[in-house]
Amino acid sequence: MDLFDHARKEQIEREAPLAARMRPRTLDEFVGQEHIVGPGRLLRRAIQADQLSSVIFYGPPGTGKTTLAAVIANTTRSHFETLNAVLAGVADIRRVTKEAQERRALHGQRTILFVDEVHRWNKAQQDALLPWVENGTVLLIGATTENPYFSVNRPLVSRSRIFQFRSLNEEDLRVIADNAMVDEERGYGKLQVEIQEDALAHLVDVANGDARGVLNALELAVETTLPDDDGSIVIGVAEAEESIQRRAVLYDKDGDYHYDTISAFIKSLRGSDPDAALYWMAKMVYAGEDPRFIFRRMLIFAGEDVGLADPNAVHVVTACAEAFDRVGLPEGRFHLAEAALYLATAPKSNTTLAFFDALSFVEQEQEGDVPRHLKDGSRDKEGFGHGQGYLYPHAYRDHWVAQQYLPDNLQGRVFYEPSDQGYERGIRDQVSRRREAQLAAMLEEGAPEILTVTPSAGSGARWLQRTISNTGEQLGRLRDRVLDAAQIQRHHVVLDLNAGSGLLTWEILRRAPEGGTWALARDRQAGEGLRQQAERLPEIERPIVLVGEPEELRDLMALRGEGELRFDAIVGRNALGPLEDKAAVLRSLHKALRPGGVLSLAETVVRQAQRLYELVDLQELGSDLSLRVREAEEQIYTAPDVALVSWLPADLEEAAGTAGFEGVAVADQSQETDMLVSPDTIERWFATEPVGERPSYAQHLLRSMTVEELAQVRALYERELYGQTVRWRTQVAYLIGQQPA
Repeated sequence: MDLFDHARKEQIEREAPLAARMRPRTLDEFVGQEHIVGPGRLLRRAIQADQLSSVIFYGPPGTGKTTLAAVIANTTRSHFETLNAVLAGVADIRRVTKEAQERRALHGQRTILFVDEVHRWNKAQQDALLPWVENGTVLLIGATTENPYFSVNRPLVSRSRIFQFRSLNEEDLRVIADNAMVDEERGYGKLQVEIQEDALAHLVDVANGDARGVLNALELAVETTLPDDDGSIVIGVAEAEESIQRRAVLYDKDGDYHYDTISAFIKSLRGSDPDAALYWMAKMVYAGEDPRFIFRRMLIFAGEDVGLADPNAVHVVTACAEAFDRVGLPEGRFHLAEAALYLATAPKSNTTLAFFDALSFVEQEQEGDVPRHLKDGSRDKEGFGHGQGYLYPHAYRDHWVAQQYLPDNLQGRVFYEPSDQGYERGIRDQVSRRREAQLAAMLEEGAPEILTVTPSAGSGARWLQRTISNTGEQLGRLRDRVLDAAQIQRHHVVLDLNAGSGLLTWEILRRAPEGGTWALARDRQAGEGLRQQAERLPEIERPIVLVGEPEELRDLMALRGEGELRFDAIVGRNALGPLEDKAAVLRSLHKALRPGGVLSLAETVVRQAQRLYELVDLQELGSDLSLRVREAEEQIYTAPDVALVSWLPADLEEAAGTAGFEGVAVADQSQETDMLVSPDTIERWFATEPVGERPSYAQHLLRSMTVEELAQVRALYERELYGQTVRWRTQVAYLIGQQPA
């Protein structure tokens, strides 16, 4: 550097802004950031020992990042180079690294490279520097206002220590301003400058943690204020307000402060804090954020966080956004505030996230085929039966009917769980009831012929049957009839006999939320299924699940220490039908009820069920064989030694009266269900080997005919019923009785 260059440098330094002239030269002059450069801190020790490794300084503008780099330059024995990422490119990086190599080879001197605004470099520029940082040729000091974990290449970040700078506090800013006032070499120490306390407080407050901001404002105030007669420059509140009229807000439209502030805004809305929401939104508007961006985020919030708790939220935000487009600023801020306040005070539900559960399942699991009845029947109905069996919901009560909508491998899968907030609370019970009816239809053994003369079908076959039936709707009606008759009140303790799928259990929980729900399951599998479904409830609200037969009820309760408990109501479905001694069980139930307690049961009258032979024309078999078919099938439903079929509704009424119930009434109701006769159905009917606990239809027929004759019967059934949907009749007896008060 020659004499002229030195003089030019000195002139530049004299004419530099106050903030540049007052930049600290040593660690002792450095103000703020005590958490990283205070006594004993790692960074301070490294700087003092000149043992610095690659670092990245991250923090708001005006907090000392560049200043600390200058301090390092003044104290290190290493060669110090500076690049600004806005102005420097790959060619500059190559020049610096080449010189660094030569310097290290010739003189054994390290090179420290300070890169200001390092986040402005693209990937190629950062990659060009990486090898030289890795091999130690260059020690990097990067400065950035953006989160380096997002804005700087991961390899560079992994090879650097990150030090986060914080906004300076008021005390720090006062120290910085005072230093500038007394420094005779670089500040205004040679001038007679007097700044009033209120004026200084205003500068510090409006600077908002930015040292550069307070020094720039101080410089403007001093340089634009005329001295008084004594030559003193007095800075009052008026001068301070003129020099810095607008508070500096830490905000950038595409960086950390942008994302942090919008995050705080959204979280305040989610937390239903209208005051905080208005504050963060005001900060964004003040800093010049595009209101349309805010509306876009609020519209997302309305769907994601308010959702079905208040479906109107989407409409409100959309209307406010449209109003803003018509009105503009500044009046459009009313519509911003209206939308924010509506969302902050609205009930919250994030159940729309159920979509992403479904999406994840689609991405990870095997794709399920579309059920046949849901396929497009306009093209392949005739050739492949697409659309056959679809039930048009509008043709049914409440415009709903239970049928299969999910693929076979996903039956019972739940993605959406309604919340108890706002509008969604009103549909929660409806969704749950329909889902339970649908689930019960899936788990049901189905039509009485399946219950009595064949083994259970597989789950896929059962769902195929339910696809074209109205079983779910009928189960829903049965549930309501049984529970309405029981007169359940909110505080009642209720027992569900033969709980099974939980069709009655979950509705009892809704009707008696302040009482107690007990569920008796006949087998461990059903009991475990109920317990698993109950896990979604708080423990104290879950039903108490017992496993055993109705006649074991008192013993099971005694094992739990509840032997003296009496129920306000006992309800059930198909709880008595399979039992040998129905009268004895009814006497036991009578004792388990409190005075005035109600018994309400629904029992399928298997004896009065549909007969298979009624569905075909037996005349083709000849009179003798057709007669034997009818007689064999009638014997199935009239066998006196089979508990399931040996009773009629009048028998239940008599047994209940004998057990001590008052006001006993039995209502006999006929139901018809559409049933698809599938290949699986035919195979189960005519299975010749024992499957399950009950004999098949064919095994009953073989008692009165030969194998050859059975083949004739099967051929007839296949010819007339295969692939057909038939009406299957079911008889249900509703038993009502009351424990005397």
